Amino acid sequence: MIQITAHIGAELYKTEVKSASNTIISDEPESAGGKDLGFAPKELLASSLAACTCITLRMYANRKGWDLTDVKVEVTFEKDLTENKSKMMRNIQLFGNLDDIQKARLLNIADRCPMHQILTNPIEITTELN
Repeated sequence: MIQITAHIGAELYKTEVKSASNTIISDEPESAGGKDLGFAPKELLASSLAACTCITLRMYANRKGWDLTDVKVEVTFEKDLTENKSKMMRNIQLFGNLDDIQKARLLNIADRCPMHQILTNPIEITTELN
């Protein structure tokens, strides 16, 4: 089980986000009253998909012994208010000596990264107040 702790003090909207071994800062952009000291929460969500995709493709290519020298993943995230739907668009660039069959397989594997699986399946959130 993963446990993340977030803490915000009096400074608008700087939030420390901690895992067992790492700390990052999340904040809102200046246009929203923050100081833009770190990723906004929506950016963290999109970055999770981008990072997980890169890691998954690297692991797969390494196991296969394929010449994948670099992966670049760009994720855009927006909320469509008219459809009440969140939309993510993922663009993947693969670099290295790969044939079309390998590229197609890597595209298929991208949809199997753990974050993609989490985001495309039902999510249940339970909230308690202590």
